[in-house]
Amino acid sequence: MKLSFCTDSLGHLPFEPMLDRLLELGVRGVEMTTGGWSPAPHLDTDDLLANPAKRRQLQQALASRGMEIAALNVSGNPLDPGELGQRHLRQTDNTLELAGLLGVKKIVMMSGLPPASPHDTIPNWITYTVSWPPTVKNCLDYQWNEVAIPYWQALVARAKACGVERFALENFSAMLVWNPETLFRLREAVGPMVGLNLDPSHLIWMGADPIAVARALGPAIHHVHGKDVRLERGVVEVNGLLETKPIDEVADRAWNYVAVGCGRDLQWWKEFFSVVRMMGYNDWVSLEMEDLTMSVDAGIASSVQALQQTLSQ
Repeated sequence: MKLSFCTDSLGHLPFEPMLDRLLELGVRGVEMTTGGWSPAPHLDTDDLLANPAKRRQLQQALASRGMEIAALNVSGNPLDPGELGQRHLRQTDNTLELAGLLGVKKIVMMSGLPPASPHDTIPNWITYTVSWPPTVKNCLDYQWNEVAIPYWQALVARAKACGVERFALENFSAMLVWNPETLFRLREAVGPMVGLNLDPSHLIWMGADPIAVARALGPAIHHVHGKDVRLERGVVEVNGLLETKPIDEVADRAWNYVAVGCGRDLQWWKEFFSVVRMMGYNDWVSLEMEDLTMSVDAGIASSVQALQQTLSQ
């Protein structure tokens, strides 16, 4: 496995100084964001698509440092029924085209989340039993069969035409694909080009075991995020795992994203990566640093050190 970095956490640095900072840390891969929820601080997709010289400049900046693009990341909600969804659809299409021009084979994104009916104006994450009220089952069927599966069938065909080989869908909450079962439902409908971006942090706070998840996924692991979460003692025991407070209210939340090693210890991370490697994945692991309990620099340095000690080579 090789260590890469999801570049948004260093969005305050220009592109080449950002690369130099990663090089100092011993990181040789970058997961570059191109839109979606991200402001894409280092890539102007429209500019790169229009200017071959800018693409060559980007590639030269990486090659001169012995670095690679691990993946392009356009995580958002292309199934949102409003203007946001239209923007994310356009950015996803642009990302596929750019990947083809740059020779990038892997796209990290989210499955998207539709509304619960063609009349709704906002997405609806259905997490309760479909047994009551009975209409909920119709809503879930609509989301999958009328919206998500047709979209992904078309997207896979477009990606193949661009030379993209793999989609890695992050198991993020409030998305239609958020665990292995939902991933396999989509994969069975659209083919093995769609797999999971295995992010242990989300699985932990939802009550799953990422090591068991890795075993269940097998070859459906298409990417891995090195990201930790901590269930906060004294809070989660009282309020449970569901949490709606803003992400920056760290002292009051039941769980928080933290630097690698500040949630699960390094022995756990060694076992996790060992099992992931055992299941056949031997590619990039991207650090996604979203710890708001410490400075960005401290969180990145601590996480890189932890990942370098625990990745299975």
